[in-house]
Amino acid sequence: MPIEIKELHIKINVDENKAGSTGVTTVDQEKVTQLIQENVSQIMKIQHRKKER
Repeated sequence: MPIEIKELHIKINVDENKAGSTGVTTVDQEKVTQLIQENVSQIMKIQHRKKER
């Protein structure tokens, strides 16, 4: 039987002033952008399904 996740809460802490940090590379920024686009797409699908109900 498949499991449907209706809500997902993600909490992160970002410390930009960490000593010795090299920063985010362009590869990491591309991955983050891609993940954000996928998440927005999934959210839009969920909202569309809710409207159909």
